[in-house]
Amino acid sequence: MSDDLTENQTSDIPDGFTVLPWHRGFGRQVGPLYEKIHDDGTYIRAFRVEEHHTNGMNNAHGGMLMTFADMAWGHVVDAGPDHWWVTIRLVCDFLSGANHGDWVEGTGEIVGRQGDIYTVRGRIWAGERTLMTGTGTFKVLRRS
Repeated sequence: MSDDLTENQTSDIPDGFTVLPWHRGFGRQVGPLYEKIHDDGTYIRAFRVEEHHTNGMNNAHGGMLMTFADMAWGHVVDAGPDHWWVTIRLVCDFLSGANHGDWVEGTGEIVGRQGDIYTVRGRIWAGERTLMTGTGTFKVLRRS
């Protein structure tokens, strides 16, 4: 994939969203992904369903929705610049599909913590349609 965003990837983005600067690795392959951070520190992550996100029915592939859930829900575990978080468990309930061209958003909230282990409840949606709900368990690691 190219690091250059196409006109379609930059011209039809809702106000307040900025592209996440993932220029290598897996994030680059599934992107582009976007983020909006509110004044209170809460956030929404998002992506537009493009051809490389779709399955044979021209809908967002379930694996893409799970990948996005992992990135959107885990992001709430903000451990600071000297730490990473990794996924221990991700449980997803698929409720609806996302069509090619849909703008998909997601966020999570911490519902439990025990030491460096966080439990997060999350939601993924497109417009008024909830696509997925679920929980994630994430562990904070110190960067080496």
